[in-house]
Amino acid sequence: MLYRPEEVRETLRMVEAEHLDIRTVTLGVSVLGCPSKDPAAIESYLFDRVTTLARNLCLAAAEVEEMYGVPIVNRRVALTPLSLVLEGAPPEAYLRAAQAMERAAAEVGVDYIAGYSALVHKGATPGDAILMRSLPEVLATTTRVCGSVNLASSRAGINMEAVAVMGQVFSETGRRTPNASGCARLVVFANAPEDNPFIAGAMHGVGEPEVVLNVGVSGPGVVLAAIERHKRLDQRTDCTSLAETVKRMAFKITRAGELIGREVVARLGPPVQFGVVDLSLAPTPARGDSVANILEAMGLERAGAHGTIAALYLLTDAVKKGGVMASSSVGGLSGAFIPVSEDSGMVDAVRAGAMTLDKLEAMTSICSVGLDMVAIPGDTPPETIAAIIADEMAIGVANHKTTAVRILPVPGTRPGDTVNLGGLLGELVVMEVRPHDVSRFVALGGRIPAPLTGLRN
Repeated sequence: MLYRPEEVRETLRMVEAEHLDIRTVTLGVSVLGCPSKDPAAIESYLFDRVTTLARNLCLAAAEVEEMYGVPIVNRRVALTPLSLVLEGAPPEAYLRAAQAMERAAAEVGVDYIAGYSALVHKGATPGDAILMRSLPEVLATTTRVCGSVNLASSRAGINMEAVAVMGQVFSETGRRTPNASGCARLVVFANAPEDNPFIAGAMHGVGEPEVVLNVGVSGPGVVLAAIERHKRLDQRTDCTSLAETVKRMAFKITRAGELIGREVVARLGPPVQFGVVDLSLAPTPARGDSVANILEAMGLERAGAHGTIAALYLLTDAVKKGGVMASSSVGGLSGAFIPVSEDSGMVDAVRAGAMTLDKLEAMTSICSVGLDMVAIPGDTPPETIAAIIADEMAIGVANHKTTAVRILPVPGTRPGDTVNLGGLLGELVVMEVRPHDVSRFVALGGRIPAPLTGLRN
């Protein structure tokens, strides 16, 4: 990949003035070679596997960060979904596997390690059930381990029995961790991608090579600055020209991300391969680094106002088109993230009453994830949480896209209360949940069938 001098200068400007960073370099590691179902053997294998293959990840990232002057905010590891590895092992093996992941992450110095995951979109095995039920204990006794469960797909439909279980899991995890913080490391999916580098849903899919490095790029501040600059220079700005502006910036951001990722891979050496650039616009609590502010720069008074979904569509479509032109290795989620607590503009919109849970749900038909980092009152019934999850799964299944739920039932809170989790997790504003009983619907169980469009062979 050849870079022209003017591209390098522009990248440095974006870093210095517009919050451009590489949000994560995530090393995906296959652990399908675990030779035993004995808990001690599993624990030893996972620890040794991660510490061997990821031992130089932080050093390589630091060298590339210094070389190019582009911040790499997080270093992470993602494993093969552990339910596939632990099937047939005794129940005590599950917690010991999570503890091995925690120790390995601390040993190599990564921020998070993901892959305590299960794929149950069509049904759950006994091992899947054990893993799901163990999640509250795992998240309460670790700080770096992340869990995820794929509950639905456009080919299989929605596993409503697993949806009901995960409603209970979120509720219990919220009670067992301070300010429900454990729920920030837990996500459920429809159509989960196998190469997602972002937490909490990162995993190393079964179709992936042995070891790959996936890069998550972040650039809301860069896109916001480009839109504002374009509006100053062109008084005839319209939606077409805004889309072109976003597309060009996405191209540049993706180029920078792939360059950084390939440099890290070169330093790690075989067997590590370069995977994908996930070009999702991932906001931070920093002012000016907000997806909501981008929508407002397009002319909305507040994100959440009427017109928000159209503006989000313009943004997401342009980001994807620009990224695909820049790289043949685009993957993961790739679009626009709308996590409430991690986006200062979203927090402001919730406080102003412009952004509601219903509006967020509608926006997820467009954005690249779903209901992300949403706080609700801690006394919300598990059945209501399950129904919220089911709604989101339906959006993903019907639209053949990835959707997800990362929801935090914060004990002792009411709508409008705030809880500060700090760092990239930001400030939670507790959102109102509809009070009506949904328990009889959730109790139906079974599976909601896939749409007719799932039969595409």
